[in-house]
Amino acid sequence: MAIFLDHAATSPLREVARDALLQGLAQVGNPSSVHSHGQHTREILEQARDQIAKAISCDRSEVIFTSGGTEANNAAIKGLFWARTELDPTRRVIVSAATEHHAVIDPIQWLVDNAGAEQIQLPVLASGEFDLEALADIVRERGEEIALISLMWVNNETGVIAQMQRIGEIASSRGIPVHTDAVAALGHIPLDFARSGLTAMSLSGHKVGAPIGVGALIVSRSAKPTSLLHGGGQERGLRSGTMNYPLAASFAAAARESQQDMAGRQERLGKLRDRIELAITKSFPEVLLTAASAHRVEHNAHLIFPGANSDNLLFLLDQRGISVSAGSACQAGVLGPSHVLLGMGYSEKLASCCLRITLGHNTTEAEVDKAIEVIREIYPLAIAASAK
Repeated sequence: MAIFLDHAATSPLREVARDALLQGLAQVGNPSSVHSHGQHTREILEQARDQIAKAISCDRSEVIFTSGGTEANNAAIKGLFWARTELDPTRRVIVSAATEHHAVIDPIQWLVDNAGAEQIQLPVLASGEFDLEALADIVRERGEEIALISLMWVNNETGVIAQMQRIGEIASSRGIPVHTDAVAALGHIPLDFARSGLTAMSLSGHKVGAPIGVGALIVSRSAKPTSLLHGGGQERGLRSGTMNYPLAASFAAAARESQQDMAGRQERLGKLRDRIELAITKSFPEVLLTAASAHRVEHNAHLIFPGANSDNLLFLLDQRGISVSAGSACQAGVLGPSHVLLGMGYSEKLASCCLRITLGHNTTEAEVDKAIEVIREIYPLAIAASAK
């Protein structure tokens, strides 16, 4: 049987999300139109905005619908940087980390290459956690030059949960805006934007069982990032274009259900994750759990299999019907060392031997047990293949 254990890459469409999508697609109207058809679709869109706002404890006006996490990250990082430097050209420093998703790393590098930005990379501890003492030092020493801080709430490879409220407190001491990529956090930990102290937060629908192609940028009402898109002025002027009410409704339905079943689902998946890690490390004591000592989400197991390259592990698992990954699906086809593990201090050799196993709302005990059986079988084979 085919077994999908790569929910951090994407998660199967939830039934409620499918129903909301189909209901939306059956309607006709542009949400910006003033006639009845348009206003009916606008109502669908605004109900979705309300539901997203309730799921993450923010004001409804702070929800800006996007095409996904990558667009939201670009809009936040570039928009906040440009807005800040327009007010104060001396503020050109962006603080981030080497363990971020490439949807954060690459926009920052673009600003460095094209807009005169300077990047400071926050040290990451061996556990995968951010060094917050170092962050406090950076803010104390260079706070007047910092345009923004961008650090992810949950790491998409290791599952490590950041102390986002503490990060916000450190930044607020110098009035520095903070953005977080919360794509891997939504549906897995409680999110409270209002209490977080954040300026902006990026979300993606397909990680929680909505269709691919919809997400949101949450922007504080006090912030006015420079827009990447100009046109009709929709979405507070931050994202011009005809608003996609069917996808917004589907995203909201999935987000609402993922919040409602979060506690029970994460408790169940945590037990399954522990079963995987215990069984594999008991069979192969040399296997490393990359973030075992850190506070992390329950559905994520990130392991290093010394001597076995990730591509060989993935190929052998796929041959036997098991779908997992070595890291971000956005880097598929580029199976070099994990940049996250390199950022945590692992060698290139070990960072090239990892697997990420992520469970979801439809994962069963039988699937987990089968995956354990297959991993036990293929690890020695992967070692042999990697030695050639």
